[in-house]
Amino acid sequence: MRKTILKSTILLAIMMLIAVTACAHPSPQADPVVQTHKTQQGDTVQIMSQAMGRNIKNVVIVPERYNAPNQQDERFPVLYLLHGAFGHYFDWSENANLDSLSNLYDVIIVCPDGQDSWYYDSPVDPTMRFETYISKELVAYIDGHYRTYANRFMRAITGLSMGGQGSLFLAWRHPDVFWSCGSMSGCMDITAYPDNWHIKDRLGEYADNKERWSQHTVMSQVERLKSCVLQPAQNIIIDDGLNDIFIKNNIALHELLLENGIDHDFTVRPGRHSWNYWVNSLDYHMVFFSKAFNRGYKLMNQ
Repeated sequence: MRKTILKSTILLAIMMLIAVTACAHPSPQADPVVQTHKTQQGDTVQIMSQAMGRNIKNVVIVPERYNAPNQQDERFPVLYLLHGAFGHYFDWSENANLDSLSNLYDVIIVCPDGQDSWYYDSPVDPTMRFETYISKELVAYIDGHYRTYANRFMRAITGLSMGGQGSLFLAWRHPDVFWSCGSMSGCMDITAYPDNWHIKDRLGEYADNKERWSQHTVMSQVERLKSCVLQPAQNIIIDDGLNDIFIKNNIALHELLLENGIDHDFTVRPGRHSWNYWVNSLDYHMVFFSKAFNRGYKLMNQ
């Protein structure tokens, strides 16, 4: 009898331990928004922003070919890769194999710390001038310190969520800087989210600044593309997950671009607002930008 009770007690303890362990560790099928630290890739470079009066950190990754003994005169295209809200400059290097992508496509990858700026020059916070920082200061620094092609045809910018909207916002306002641009799960209409993700800290309360908010949406920048004097204008790739929180935003932008006759690549794939989706999406963006760089190289040398 004692042995039976002891065995039952041990079995119950094991079952409780298994249950606790299962709760502590989600199943492999879970699709988390945040993943744990892997191995940081590239170098962390601090760049002084004169516009903001402070240093901004950036991860810079160069392909192996960049440091090859017989390639010291070779130049490389640059991809600027932006993180999302509540993110950091090292997010992409922790979640995606940027070293491999840099080597595969012979491209320099730059991941700036956009903080929660929404990549705007904030009209209410002078310490947040990230449109100026990325489109002018960062690009000038990278071109001045690395062997790049200092030419719009050889620059691309893309990102996830806040970074997706930031990429299109910056590229469409500065087509002389970025010839290729993309967005993964981007928030294309910030007016639908007046109380989320510190947007009001950058633009003021929505109720008091509706026109300002409207002018800072990606949707409002489409008119710039339509009237862009630069030819060819830009290469644009936009995608979103079928179950993403911004899917309606993205479909609406796609339809607006179609209405205005603006060429772009638009894709909806299975997925939601998660690193699993964005890491997979980056592979498609890299192929798209690689082809654009090949075309750009020919245009640059005409």
